[in-house]
Amino acid sequence: MNYLQPEKLETALEQINSDNFTIAAGCTDLLPATDKNIISGNILDISKISSLKGISVDKEFRRIGSTTTWSEILNSNLPECYQMLRECSREIGSIQIQNSGTIGGNLCNASPAADSVPCLLSLNASVELTSINKKRVLPLGKFINGSRKTEIEKNEILTSILIPKNNEKGISNFLKIGARKYLIISITMIACRLEVNKNLIDSISLSIGSCSEVAKRITSIEGLLVGKKFENKTIENLDLNSMTELSPITDIRSDKKYREEASKVLIKQTLHNCLKKIKSE
Repeated sequence: MNYLQPEKLETALEQINSDNFTIAAGCTDLLPATDKNIISGNILDISKISSLKGISVDKEFRRIGSTTTWSEILNSNLPECYQMLRECSREIGSIQIQNSGTIGGNLCNASPAADSVPCLLSLNASVELTSINKKRVLPLGKFINGSRKTEIEKNEILTSILIPKNNEKGISNFLKIGARKYLIISITMIACRLEVNKNLIDSISLSIGSCSEVAKRITSIEGLLVGKKFENKTIENLDLNSMTELSPITDIRSDKKYREEASKVLIKQTLHNCLKKIKSE
């Protein structure tokens, strides 16, 4: 077993290009997933690479470095539309987990219950994958292609998450349900970002996680809401039986029927929460 902790991205890329390594950062998902809590094989710890940390902005994107922790996201000065990502960060594990766990690790782990994925889908996020020879960018919806499965190649590192600046509008909300209030793995979760103009819903992005192998945008419901007056009546009259994207699973945490009904409740509750925010402004 080799354990390497480079301080430069170039060094890390050279190493994974020459041998097989398991990428590690916060290890909050990696260690629990191993047998007997023992990590074997070659480990490449990227937590000391400064270029992978922090949040920056350029002309087109807001860039979140892949080893940025949940605590750093929670305490960052972000536009209002990122409130759902802050709410998600606050509910990921304990404070110790929030201080260590990274957003890039959450995506690469590709758990169906990964809390960040619905929020980032609702922000139209993409991921930047870097190898020694090139960089490529994939929409998040194409990067995660199954339970614990991604499109990352063995010689690539997820270096950043990219959110288009033209999507940094509106307000947002994130809700999840689990077996208890804190320190839970979600049974279902909803992230909502919407823009309202003259009391009409101008645009909306709704995403659901922990209900199927991969988190999804709920475009069928988005289409029902665009152009509608944003009020309690619209929310209550919303026909959620028309959701074509909902494919709930049965597992140790919940059965299919409960997930379906709980998801419908959460969708309306996130919309009500967004409406309350608008009324309070």
